[in-house]
Amino acid sequence: MNDFSRRYFIKRLAQAGAITATSSLWLPAIASTKSAAHVVVIGGGFGGSVCAKYIKLFDSSIKVTLIEPSKNFITCPLSNTVLAGINKIDFITHSYDQLAAKYGINIINSVADDIDPISQKVILPDGKKLQYDHLVVSPGIDFRKQIEGYDSKTMPHAWKAGPQTLLLRKQLNAMKNGGVFIIAPPVKPFRAPPAPYERASLVAHYFSKKNIKAKILIVDPSDSFSKQELFMSAWKKLYPGMIEWIKDSPVKRVNNRAMEIVTTSGKTYKGDVINIIPPQQAGLILQRAGLAEQNGWCRVNQKTFESNKQKNIHIIGDASIAGDMPKTGHAANSQAKICAAAIVSNLNGSKMPEPSYSSSIYSLLNPKYAISLAAVYRLINGRISEVSGGDSPLKAKKKIRLKEAKYAAGWYKSITADMFF
Repeated sequence: MNDFSRRYFIKRLAQAGAITATSSLWLPAIASTKSAAHVVVIGGGFGGSVCAKYIKLFDSSIKVTLIEPSKNFITCPLSNTVLAGINKIDFITHSYDQLAAKYGINIINSVADDIDPISQKVILPDGKKLQYDHLVVSPGIDFRKQIEGYDSKTMPHAWKAGPQTLLLRKQLNAMKNGGVFIIAPPVKPFRAPPAPYERASLVAHYFSKKNIKAKILIVDPSDSFSKQELFMSAWKKLYPGMIEWIKDSPVKRVNNRAMEIVTTSGKTYKGDVINIIPPQQAGLILQRAGLAEQNGWCRVNQKTFESNKQKNIHIIGDASIAGDMPKTGHAANSQAKICAAAIVSNLNGSKMPEPSYSSSIYSLLNPKYAISLAAVYRLINGRISEVSGGDSPLKAKKKIRLKEAKYAAGWYKSITADMFF
């Protein structure tokens, strides 16, 4: 993709709400169902809330219940800007009120305790059972307990936005001059693959702005990472000598009192603030229901997102194995609309539209400098495969990076509006 095509592609994604709010451009209208069915959605993030909304948009006669324990959703996208003091946490906090008031979605503020796939019921902690015709499970990620001695109160992960974000922010704010901040990503796959490197960048911005002389170490078990050339080139320009990427093995154990991490290779790293991002798997409800594979993630029919293990249960977002698609908010949004179309088509006995999928991932390195990765996917031989896209140009002028920062702001505004309004 040449420079002009690349910029045009990014611009079109941003202007179209990253193919979110204008979904009618790529999903044709679906006729109303002949009988009122009940769809239950577990999880109100980028996948679940959008799927619930679009089922109602495609067919308002379908009863939709969204099970979500929180009354507000705090987004992981832009949570790194909270760490850097660019935004307050209120900026990334959104209410579910409109989904109920505008679309008639029944919202239950509770966790889903279990799933009975035989009788097609979701079981709540109080013993109440919800009958469903189709179930959508979009619980995001949970952590695997593989790091000896790990305590998220001492070494916060901040990989689920909210209190952990504020805790890490507090620790960074108290960082001493000449200190060391360590970020330790997990083995792939994990949620938001470029986010650890964006985090390093924005924390470096924060340190620079506050005139704090500090070192940022990224202790990484991966041989490479998303947008690596773009990040490393920018670090040399924006934060020379501050950010060091260290290829090492995964973290094996931590010493909370000494503020040390030890990798499986036996190397020890000491920091003043340590951000451990633990190994991840599909949300706990999917593990409990037996819908996950041994690797912790869930196989699905990649056209309809129906589980390979249970009929009428659909799994979208971070928890699913979705071909070439990354585990990001935009990917979950795209999958949610396709899943909604599949469910409504099934309930109508009509043919599902041929799907296309999209994903765009913006990474801020400071408020006026962003890079991105955008892609379009299609179903090829039953697998979601990337058919076009690419990264930001490696050698771009400052005005291009500034435009991408503006596109990133537009993307966030559009995708959150698509979720909640």
